[in-house]
Order: sequence, then structure tokens, then C-alpha cells
Amino acid sequence: MKTASPTLASTQSIFPTVTGIPNGKLGMWVFLASEVMFFTGLIGAYLVLRISHPHWTGPEGHLSVPLGTLNTFILIGSSMTIVLSLAGQERGSLPAMRGWLLATIGLGALFLIIKGIEYAAKISHEIFPSTHVFWSCYYTLTGFHALHVLGGIGFNLRVLAVSFNPLAWKDQSHRLELAGLYWHFVDIVWIFLFPLVYLL
Repeated sequence: MKTASPTLASTQSIFPTVTGIPNGKLGMWVFLASEVMFFTGLIGAYLVLRISHPHWTGPEGHLSVPLGTLNTFILIGSSMTIVLSLAGQERGSLPAMRGWLLATIGLGALFLIIKGIEYAAKISHEIFPSTHVFWSCYYTLTGFHALHVLGGIGFNLRVLAVSFNPLAWKDQSHRLELAGLYWHFVDIVWIFLFPLVYLL
């Protein structure tokens, strides 16, 4: 009886299952669905708490809308760069794919740096999660989102590293698309958080 070759066995996960969707992509969509429910619960709790507190931000003041806006444009730009990375992969241009993926990673890191500056400014004024219910919500919502950005950077770094190994890349190149799906999700979450937390 013949056994499947290692190459065939290692690439089976990229082929469609009975659902017509590759295993990896189906798994990513299921994971993202659970993440949508997670953030929906957090945002729902935030809205309920806000409605019940007339003096929502407390006496400590408001957030920096310019920094929040800058971070929004940074993440929107990172969505464009990861799309360009995928386009480079489709053209068979690994240098273009790597360059745009590295740009995505850099923009994600810049987002976290700016968020760190915001946190440092609040902490320097002794504004902590326990200061007011608004700040508890702010640190929770933006903190969990920042952790997801960090996770996305790690995912992208993994894909970038694998692209330098021809044998591994042959079997794992589909992971760039999965990284793109996750990164777009992270961006969309921020597009909801920014107006809710910074503007309304």
C-alpha cells in the first residue's frame, strides 16, 4: 500500500474540505467569529455603562483626538500595505511581498508606540483604570485591541520569516492570506473603537 508523500501530506491543509473552504481559512473565519463576539460583548458593556453615567469621562478630561486620529490613519494604511503584500505574492514577486509585509509590521509597531505614549501620558497624570469607570473601559477596550495588534505583528513576522525558506514557503505561503484576514479584522475593530471612545 502506498503512503502519501510528505509534501502532499503537508499541503493537504490548503486544499478545500467538504465545505469548499481550505482548512486554514475556515479555521481563521471561525476564530474571527469568536473574536467578533468577544469585542461585541465589550462594546455592548461599554455602551450600557456610558448610558448610565452622565459625567462620562469624569473630571480628568478627554482623550487626545489627534493621536487617536493619527493611529486610525496608520491602521488604515497598514490594511493597504498588507493588500499590496498579497498582490506581490500573486505576481510571484517575493521582494515586493516581503517589503509591503514589513511595512505592515512597521505600521503596526508605530500604532503600539503611539498607544504607549497615550498610556504614559495618562499614567503620568495618575489616571488609572480605577480612576473612573470611563478610564476602566478605555484601558480595557484599547488594551485588548493593542494585544490583538501585537498578535498580528507576531503572525506577520512569522510569515515573513518563513518566506526566506523556499521549502517551507512552498507549503505555507497560504498563511499570508490568513494573516491578511486577521489584520483586516484588527483594523475594523479599531474603526469601531475610535469614534466610540474618542469622539462620542
